[in-house]
Amino acid sequence: MEIGIDSFASAMYGENSLSSVDAMEQLLERIVRADQAGLDVFGIGEHHKKEFLDSAPEVILAAAAARTKRILLGSAVKVLSTDDPVRVYQRFATLDLISRGRAEIVVGRGSAIDAYPLFGFDLKDYDALFKEKLDLLLKIRENEYVTWSGQFRPALDKHPIYPRSLQEKLPVWLGVGGTPESFVRAGSLGLPLMVAVIGGETERFRPLLDLYREAGRSAGFAPGQLRVGLHSPGYVADTDEKAVADYYPGFKELWTKLGRERGWPAVTREHFDVLAAPRGALVLGGPEQVAKKLVRHSKALGGIDRFTFQMDNAGLTHQQLMQSIELIGTKVSPLVKKML
Repeated sequence: MEIGIDSFASAMYGENSLSSVDAMEQLLERIVRADQAGLDVFGIGEHHKKEFLDSAPEVILAAAAARTKRILLGSAVKVLSTDDPVRVYQRFATLDLISRGRAEIVVGRGSAIDAYPLFGFDLKDYDALFKEKLDLLLKIRENEYVTWSGQFRPALDKHPIYPRSLQEKLPVWLGVGGTPESFVRAGSLGLPLMVAVIGGETERFRPLLDLYREAGRSAGFAPGQLRVGLHSPGYVADTDEKAVADYYPGFKELWTKLGRERGWPAVTREHFDVLAAPRGALVLGGPEQVAKKLVRHSKALGGIDRFTFQMDNAGLTHQQLMQSIELIGTKVSPLVKKML
């Protein structure tokens, strides 16, 4: 199992307020630490609001590529529906050259809608935009000269797309939430799948993953091509107790704030404890507890190939995040490999 980190480039406004310059420098330091600690992948999300600095994830990843040596660098996720697939491919192909073949793209429709009005797209086209643009992106990945036509973008007639990625086939993952159609789409296309699990019990995704694998088999793809990744909030500290003490206050504040915006109830300690329980989505604790939970998730879901922690949005300090990354790389990852 590959293990990594996803970040939304939190600007850390509020009690842990930092200048945007300092917040960005600390993020790059965490990516370097992840590389040094032996983590497999680091992803940067995409948002277009004050709390985050990740509106241009490819730029952050390119800066990280110049400072790192082996870690894979990708999006988490790239909101493809509101971008131009030609430019998306060009930017990530450029990242692939800078990183000497370490670039990946995780594409999705986005759980936030900020980008749609910002770039002049209509939410009623939410799924149609993504379907069409994914088709074009995959065609560009396969062909240097592209002929294509669609509804939302001018047609291409044998247009060459440059630069080409260093990797023969730039990895494209499909990021999904919980709609069955998205799982079937990924399987039918033979794309690796990144599942965002942010609440409830992780095992509830097993029927959807079965749909994905069956769709892939029906389309003629080998099981080894149908890779599955999980993205969940989490944090690792020296002990289980310290992890909870560090993480709970910021988690409660963040999700209560989001609840006010989206109509969810306020977070309670009972709710938090359910999420942090062995079958819950929150991957939290000391190295041994976290490793056991990742193995449990993998077995319950029929095997997972990658897990990424999202942990920089719970008010944790840079020092806490750096230590957690070190523990994940030096303690959790070896334990998981041994248990599996």
